[in-house]
Parts: sequence; structure tokens; C-alpha cells
Amino acid sequence: MTLDQQLAFVVAALAVVCDLKTRRIPNVLTFGAALVAVAVHGSLGGWQAVGSSLSGCVVGLALFFPFYALGGLGAGDVKLLAAIGAFLGPLATVWVGLFTSIAGGAMALVVALYSGYLHKAFVNLWCLVMYWRLEGPRPAPDMTLATNRGPRLAYAVPVLAGLVLTLWLR
Repeated sequence: MTLDQQLAFVVAALAVVCDLKTRRIPNVLTFGAALVAVAVHGSLGGWQAVGSSLSGCVVGLALFFPFYALGGLGAGDVKLLAAIGAFLGPLATVWVGLFTSIAGGAMALVVALYSGYLHKAFVNLWCLVMYWRLEGPRPAPDMTLATNRGPRLAYAVPVLAGLVLTLWLR
């Protein structure tokens, strides 16, 4: 693994520890990691590498921000993907986002099944689709992270899984 890949892995692993322990990913970790990524790329690769780092950060923000805006993902998860994107660049960030989404869906099913919430999760999903059909894509008042009382998935875990899979397939 290259230095930027190793650093991205360390950041994601630290985020998992924080997310499992406190259900939050600290800004100092995500913003600090993004700044370190830009600095490392700048010192090792010059302005072109800085551009790639910043592009990866923007792609990470763009991929997960809609889910945050709809109330289904925490801001720390969005910032985590942006920080990882700053280390890996835009193309790898797209893959991390895709694999994270797949891992997150699979892990959410396992958590819902284990907690006895699977039927309610599918009912909520159907209600959300019907709400969006009538109201358009916007946060459903009773089905956001802030208002729903169902089991929670520490989403840094699927982000780490998506990162590992992306690095393994590279």
C-alpha cells in the first residue's frame, strides 16, 4: 500500500473506533485528515496532486451529501468519505462510495434482522418511497436519524469495508 492508502486506512479505522464508542466521528479527525491528505499530496506530488486530492474530497462530499440532506446519514459519515477522498483522489473515492453503500445495505439488513427490526425497516422503506412519491425527495419528518428510534448502524464500519475492498481490488 502507498502512504496515502495507509493514511486513509488509519483514518477510517480511527473513525470506526470513535463511531462505535460515541456514535460520532469527530471533526478534528475528518478535517485534520483532509488537511493532512492535501499537505502530503502537495509535498510529494506538487500542485497536480493537490488538485487530485481536493477533487477526491469534493467527490466524497458530493456522493454522500444527498443522503445527509434527506436525514438518512450523519454529517460525520459525509466528512469521513470526503477525507478519504482527499487521500485517494476522485476515481477511487467513487469506488469507495459504491462499495460502502453495498456494505452499508448488507450490514443494515444484518443489524435489522438481529434486532428484530427487519419487518419495521421494510415498512418504513415503503412509507418513505410513498412519501417521496407524493412530496418529492425531502426528509420525511418521522423517518430521519434525528427522529427514528430504530437500531443504528455505525456507518464508519461500512466506510472502512468499502475502503478495504477498493484498496484490495486496485
